[in-house]
Amino acid sequence: MCEVECANGCSLEQAEKELYPQLDQIIDRLKDEDGALIPVLQETQELFGYLPEGALKKVSLKLDIPYSEVAGVVNFYSFFSTVPRGKHLIRVCLGTACYVRGGKELLEGFKKALGISVGETTEDRLFSLDIGRCFGACGLAPVIMIDDQVYQRVRACKIDEILSEYKNDESEQ
Repeated sequence: MCEVECANGCSLEQAEKELYPQLDQIIDRLKDEDGALIPVLQETQELFGYLPEGALKKVSLKLDIPYSEVAGVVNFYSFFSTVPRGKHLIRVCLGTACYVRGGKELLEGFKKALGISVGETTEDRLFSLDIGRCFGACGLAPVIMIDDQVYQRVRACKIDEILSEYKNDESEQ
């Protein structure tokens, strides 16, 4: 993992290591439940913002489940991420209706505006970019979602305006 500078001067790696005692508490609380792996992984991802390899190894050891099985579950479910995610997840719908009405162009516009590809996160960890297959709003295509907010009939010329809403929220905090 690359070292990223935190606001207080520590590295991201150091900050994550400080979360391991909380991870121990999560595992200890859930380990005796049937099917504990997925709830432990969900809470671990909430804690770290993603699933770092060190955390997965700790889960494997403490739950006495082979690492390959833990990694297999993480890779199977799209909800889980092994790379840091941004504070805001942008999903561009590429279902049929959105695709034919400009979804692909929107995706390219977001890639350019953010300087990242699908599955990546901006350096400031503010945005992550992903693809969705259908948000159930085909008549209002093309559609994007940022976190839980749905944007309908989005045009590429509005990308900067949409992103600025989230950037301005950050600067006001």
